[in-house]
Amino acid sequence: MFRRRQPADDFASRLYERTAARARAPELFEGCGIPDTLDGRFDALALHAALVIDRLHREPDGPALAQAFFDVMFRHLDLTLREIGVQDLGVGRRIKIMAEGFQGRALAYREALVGGPLPLAEVLRRNAYGGRPPADADKVARLEAHVRFEAERLARTVRNDLIK
Repeated sequence: MFRRRQPADDFASRLYERTAARARAPELFEGCGIPDTLDGRFDALALHAALVIDRLHREPDGPALAQAFFDVMFRHLDLTLREIGVQDLGVGRRIKIMAEGFQGRALAYREALVGGPLPLAEVLRRNAYGGRPPADADKVARLEAHVRFEAERLARTVRNDLIK
């Protein structure tokens, strides 16, 4: 609240708004089977945010941009928890759990996208469904295709176009 705004803050805020909107796309919930619950919505946001943060790290000032994006996202999540009625004393604990969960998911997605030990479909099944993966393998396959498309789209997009 009393800190100076960094140059990356405005960019990160605009990019977060776009990322959050993409994470709320109806196709993710209807076509890919992510549960339309608080946990499912967090999982969809975490998935898209992880892809964006990986993309930001390719910029010369990538670490600062990625940190600004992360900070904006968790300030928004903090506000959201307060708005839905989580007690003040419980917000910090929940944000810590969410941040740890996000970091673990981001690492798993990053590894799977570069051919890590687990295939992307399995990583998505474990992390993107609010603890309840769909029985329909086609839904996971649709989500996998969506994630690969998003990763490729982000990789092709020049920095300033990320916020358009």
